[in-house]
Amino acid sequence: MTAPSHAVPLPAARQRKEERKVLAGTLVGTTIEWYDFFIFAQLTATLLAPLFLTPLNEESPGLAQILSFALIGISFFFRPLGAIVAGRLGDRIGRKPMLVFTLVTMGAATALIGLLPTYASIGIWAPILLVLLRVIQGFSAGGEWGGAALMAVEHAPLKKRGLFGAFPQIGVPIGMILATGLLFFLRVGMSEEDFKEWGWRLPFLLSIVLILVGYLIRRTVEESPVFKELSERKAESNTPLRSLFRHHWREVLYSCMIFIGNNAAGYLVIAFFISYATKTLELPLPEVLLATTLASFGWLIFTLLGGWISDHIGRVKTFLFGYAIMFVWMIPMFMLVDTGNIVLYGVGLFVLTIGLGFSYGPMSAMYAEMFPANIRYSGISIGYALGAIFGGAFAATIAQWLLITTGWSGSVGIYIMVLCVISSVGVILAKETRGADLRIGSLEARNRKATAEKAAD
Repeated sequence: MTAPSHAVPLPAARQRKEERKVLAGTLVGTTIEWYDFFIFAQLTATLLAPLFLTPLNEESPGLAQILSFALIGISFFFRPLGAIVAGRLGDRIGRKPMLVFTLVTMGAATALIGLLPTYASIGIWAPILLVLLRVIQGFSAGGEWGGAALMAVEHAPLKKRGLFGAFPQIGVPIGMILATGLLFFLRVGMSEEDFKEWGWRLPFLLSIVLILVGYLIRRTVEESPVFKELSERKAESNTPLRSLFRHHWREVLYSCMIFIGNNAAGYLVIAFFISYATKTLELPLPEVLLATTLASFGWLIFTLLGGWISDHIGRVKTFLFGYAIMFVWMIPMFMLVDTGNIVLYGVGLFVLTIGLGFSYGPMSAMYAEMFPANIRYSGISIGYALGAIFGGAFAATIAQWLLITTGWSGSVGIYIMVLCVISSVGVILAKETRGADLRIGSLEARNRKATAEKAAD
């Protein structure tokens, strides 16, 4: 365990039980958070423009689709604010309280979207209220990931940080499986008219049940052992944000760069490809949703595998391997997708998830190892949130614009390839972190050494 050096070791059986609770708590929370996020993203790709942007959709469906994708991106601008607030409080009052707060906030916003009147009922207030709820979702998502990642990594045995850290990461593909799978069953189980009239609300309202389950699991999880030590030394956490941006801005920049390529490619799978396949290639929506669900299982497997492998070959090599696969596969993938064959469409997405998994699985561990304990929550949350803004926030919007302006789907692939290069550079600059000591005392020594080196310069 990454525990304070003066802590009394837990009995082996109790330690394993606590580890299982931590993994379950981080996994279920991120799964629910991203289920909420993906339900919105996927319905944006297929339905929300006619419901909430009705006049524009009737006049210019292409522009309405671009603006509806922009609704996904708007919430990303509030992720840094959520990261700052949750990070600040998480570094001061604990990881656990912020995990519960972000979970409940996200669930409430999602459920309210399911109750929101459409443009036909309340006019311009429909998109305004939708944007407001998206802002709340973005704020919540900005603080969720950092807390879940740290709970997993800071409880992990030294040689299993990558594996433990992959559990909050696989909440993304599991949330994707739940969201896409549910939409698939709703689409085949009811008429298209019923789905457009009221069926689309059900996935949002189901979030209430999921939030209750997540809350009951998370409340049983113990606070991070590193935070327990930190709470005994509160003076070290007086000004975490000031310390973060003054002394660790490079780490924030690198963590932002590392995430850009993965997040952008992920949002192609989450939103853009569904819209492209159904509206441009005219593939049946239920088949597209099923293919996306099956590809999400690959995302899950390779994310978990990526975290595990990073414990053996290092974080940097694992990340670079993932980004290399994504870079090489982009153009061939679009060639397969453009055949209009649903099987080849599914194969294209599945192979992409290999790169997505290997460039996502090690992220929790690497980010946690990049920052000192007293600013760790703030550091990884803000870096992750900024990476999401420059990566996935408007990836679907940019992809749709490139498709319309160039008429060539490969232009979208080149866009992602450029982002993969940027992320690879970020990984190389961050350098290897595997095995870094997360305890307070070791970080004090590192900070003193860094201060002495600066003074010498």
